[in-house]
Amino acid sequence: LKISIRKKEGVYASATRKLDRIFTHPIMGYLAFAAIMLTIFQGVFTLAEYPMGWIENGFGQLATFIGNNLDDGFFRRIITGGILPGLSGVLVFLPQIAILFFFISVLEDSGYMVRASFITDKIMRRIGLNGRSVIPLIGGFACAIPSIMATRSIKNKGERLATMFVIPLMSCSARLPVYVLLVSLAVPKGTHFGPIGMQSFIMTLAYFAGILLAIVISIFIKIYRKDKAHSEFVMELPPYQLPRMQTVWTNVLHKSKEFVTEAGKIIMIISLVLWFLSSYGPGNSMEMAKTETIRTLGKVEGMSKTNLEAEIGAAQLKASYAGIMGQWLEPAIKPLGYDWKTGIALVSSFAAREVFVGTMSTLFSNTGSNEIEGIRSKMKAAVNPETGKPLYGVPYALSLIMFYAFALQCMSTLAVMKRETGSWRLPIIQFIGFGIIAWLAAFAVYRAALFFS
Repeated sequence: LKISIRKKEGVYASATRKLDRIFTHPIMGYLAFAAIMLTIFQGVFTLAEYPMGWIENGFGQLATFIGNNLDDGFFRRIITGGILPGLSGVLVFLPQIAILFFFISVLEDSGYMVRASFITDKIMRRIGLNGRSVIPLIGGFACAIPSIMATRSIKNKGERLATMFVIPLMSCSARLPVYVLLVSLAVPKGTHFGPIGMQSFIMTLAYFAGILLAIVISIFIKIYRKDKAHSEFVMELPPYQLPRMQTVWTNVLHKSKEFVTEAGKIIMIISLVLWFLSSYGPGNSMEMAKTETIRTLGKVEGMSKTNLEAEIGAAQLKASYAGIMGQWLEPAIKPLGYDWKTGIALVSSFAAREVFVGTMSTLFSNTGSNEIEGIRSKMKAAVNPETGKPLYGVPYALSLIMFYAFALQCMSTLAVMKRETGSWRLPIIQFIGFGIIAWLAAFAVYRAALFFS
């Protein structure tokens, strides 16, 4: 590690020396860094909530408008079910990307970023990463997409690829709805072990499981990496200064535009493919599923039109190509305690992890005002016809939490990985490798939970 300090006499040099007594201190430096990272993480997580909601609501209203004013047919279905969700899936990440790169640009232009890299480099280097890896890794808890793009500041190719490889193991905000649903299945609300709330404890374990696996994989990459040479980390510590906002905004706009024009193309294509798989089935299977559902449930006393339409949607989803894929997956996921409905949800959640909740809600015809609460009660009531025990009990929930903590169930992340590496090789290795690890971990947790339950 080589450090070059730019000396400049006057008030800036004096202020820099005073600030560096805190920001590069062996103890206070880490505390200050943790506080700054917590602020950034909280900003990316909370400030983006409203604009992301506006984008989703805007596309939802646009889809409703088109659905009400365009004749039913292929073009209306592909626009409302394929193109608009695809565009929404691209643009909904823009607030997080813009906010994260805004903070990073401010830290870089103020002179703090090199100090953060300096104090964390020793720790990161022990596991085969780089001092500049820590910002993208922490940002991964909000969203892996902008965090993978943020690794561009890492000059060493091997360390950059290693950082990009493990970022998806940081539990992003998209996993939160899945965790909330599954934790509520596993642990009743208000359950405590002493002063510790068990729901919060299990959710925390899910986050730490991803961190631990990321450390283990980083060490293995360091051991087996062909390039054994350590990167030369040469830094110039400039005096602190007020960020130049023109530079900051230019950087934010450039990164945001690059994401939409490059990664957005791949995301749109995959969205359309997933829409086709869930909207069509072989032969007239979709129509037959609708007819059979109407014949069976159409005259059931107390069956409302809304519930009937939800049942029809669930039956057609099962008969679609995506549904067939879910049923085809069932033998592979049955050892984990999952059924074909979970298989469909796993396939559909490849578009975005939080889609799992919506898919299970559709399959269970949830019509309650609180989606998670409504689907939770229906899943709790489901019974395994073979054993008579709860179908979605504690072993199921804990197993699936572990699966989502490790599996790369996000097409947008794969698209950005392909864009950043210029090849599908690393994304495919991630998808398959993390999938195998997720399956093994979920299987172990499921069997252990069955043994102790």
